[in-house]
Amino acid sequence: MINFENTEIAFAYRSNSELSKAKLLFKSVASPFVVKLGSTMLKLATFLHIPVRWAVKPTIFKHFVGGESLKECTPVVEILSRYNVKSILDYSVEGKSSPTEMERAYNEIMSSVSFAASNPNVVFSVFKPTGLIDVNVLTLVSEGKSLNQAQQQQYNLFLSRVDNLCAAAAQSGKPILIDAEDSWYQKALDEIIEGMMAKYNTNQAVVFNTLQMYRTDRFDYLKAAHKRALDKGYVLGMKYVRGAYMEKERERAARMGYVSPICETKAATDKNFNDAIKYSVSNIDTITTFCGTHNQDSVNYLVCLMESNGIAPNDSRIYFSQLYGMSDNLSFNLAAAGYNVAKYVPYGPVKHVMPYLIRRAEENTSVKGQTGRELALIKTEIRRRRRSR
Repeated sequence: MINFENTEIAFAYRSNSELSKAKLLFKSVASPFVVKLGSTMLKLATFLHIPVRWAVKPTIFKHFVGGESLKECTPVVEILSRYNVKSILDYSVEGKSSPTEMERAYNEIMSSVSFAASNPNVVFSVFKPTGLIDVNVLTLVSEGKSLNQAQQQQYNLFLSRVDNLCAAAAQSGKPILIDAEDSWYQKALDEIIEGMMAKYNTNQAVVFNTLQMYRTDRFDYLKAAHKRALDKGYVLGMKYVRGAYMEKERERAARMGYVSPICETKAATDKNFNDAIKYSVSNIDTITTFCGTHNQDSVNYLVCLMESNGIAPNDSRIYFSQLYGMSDNLSFNLAAAGYNVAKYVPYGPVKHVMPYLIRRAEENTSVKGQTGRELALIKTEIRRRRRSR
């Protein structure tokens, strides 16, 4: 059994100074008032174009983000690799919707695919679909409604760009993860991604869909998607997460008068997640699993499933992943035990990554026990280092 409380392994890559800064950061994030005040100030500063780079980059940005560019992420990738932790570089610029901005995002994502191809320590590429298309177009397609000429042109361009990215990933030999989106336009994405899998996953999983397991329908979708993959002869690539838009999903469902697609309890979400993991492991020859979670119970569950099914820790068909700057006790202890681990390393200009940073701070405050666990582990390691001097 892996000891996830081993802070010496978990924080070996962090200097004393970095640990002290992390302690201060998570103490701040532990206060809902401080987070709310800080988030409001950052949003206001962004809106008013007040420079905050000087304050943000050496603090919250440095802890949760790899750098402002692919090149700037290189030292982080190298440091992580020394501990057998691989990287996934995620261009985390959000809320950009003009054609020029979408083209810029597409070019940057394509650059990240090329970067992954040339760096053995970057093992996946990733992109968020809504950085490349208007959500209203995806919503119309998901609802089976007609598009006008301009919308159809945008949709066709999106299809072409997704295909180009998947083709580049296939050629590079490095898989590509496609992030999940809001439930009311995920249907269109599911169909597109399955089409990409049918095209590029004939021998191994190159293209991965993402399932948010807090949705009540996702386990059934997984089984149906698997059947389609078996019928058409391709490997299913699945990334599992719990989900990040619960309040937004429930609010829209209540406002528009339909049944919420979100599980009513955390226990139901946990069961959904673990059921999906078990189903994937049971079908490892035809489903490749990417387990994206900070939940230690689910990580342990997958480790135990692998052991009981005689699956080697380094089997390339199973990967574990956590966000950079979080849950190092999971990532580094798994890697030390020989499991495949990749940190999600966001990158992008400070001013454009601000929404991501604000969400990280708010999620750490709202997720029960997350900040407390991070802070307790950091304090334990600081004490251990003081005693060993």
